[in-house]
Amino acid sequence: MKKIMLSAACAAVALATTAWAEYPEKPVSFVVPWPPGDLEDVLTRIIASEFQEMYGVPTAVVNKPGGGGGPFPGAVEVATGPADGYTIGSFVTDVPIGGPKIGIPELSPNPFEPVGIFLTYPFVIASARNAPFANWEELAAYAQDNDVAVGHFGSFLPPTQVTFAAAIESGFDFASEAAFDALDCNTLASGDVDVINTTLQLILPCLDDVNVLLSIGSERIALTPDTPTVSEVHPELGLSLWNGLFVHKDVPAEAREKIEAAATKALQSDKAQAMIQETGALVYWQNAGEAAAQIDADTATIARIEALLGE
Repeated sequence: MKKIMLSAACAAVALATTAWAEYPEKPVSFVVPWPPGDLEDVLTRIIASEFQEMYGVPTAVVNKPGGGGGPFPGAVEVATGPADGYTIGSFVTDVPIGGPKIGIPELSPNPFEPVGIFLTYPFVIASARNAPFANWEELAAYAQDNDVAVGHFGSFLPPTQVTFAAAIESGFDFASEAAFDALDCNTLASGDVDVINTTLQLILPCLDDVNVLLSIGSERIALTPDTPTVSEVHPELGLSLWNGLFVHKDVPAEAREKIEAAATKALQSDKAQAMIQETGALVYWQNAGEAAAQIDADTATIARIEALLGE
């Protein structure tokens, strides 16, 4: 009897191993919860293309924007779909850290685990070139006696929180703020807001018509080397703004390993590496363990920022 049971158990293990050895067997979707065109979208498409070439199954990048600060319908789709590795999230810092905090039931508690982080954004705080201030110090002085409106991707998101905190630490507050799905040259040209919090990629076409007041990150952006970082002005506000690949925590290891293999190969491509020079972004691969540690560190920094903002 014991031999029969042991044989049955071995057969079950062998069957499961065989099934996962065949992953992927059907189309795979990479879900980006933002509009197309920004860095995470471009790099995710490079990774998806490599995945398709390596494993011979169709892949698609699905953009599901949902408004700044949530409800993150793309992330909800990954969280509620089958935990089989066929729906992969390409998420910014905001989703795994911010999602559980802002009342999205499907994202609380955090249902995701990182496969790895692959991008650090060249995030900036910028204004039109014809604004009555040309740098952060001048903005702080101008805001003492004038209303300044700021546009962002969501008030609860880390880049926005850093911007609000930097203003407070510099002795002023924004008179009004609004969330946008896209923050680019048109946003500033329209005059809808005075200052925007966005990625450098989205304002590169009009960089000559823009004042980049500060960048958000641990080091200056190569394309704007004279612009200081927030952490240079206020060291306690240093934060990494990244994008990574995430899956539901119940996705098997075999699927994660194949996703990681495609991602690491894709990020070594000339096309991916060229983005470093073209956009000022950092492109790399941080594995699951390193990514989890990064998330913990950023969560602690965000907690300090929230305390400063009285949240």
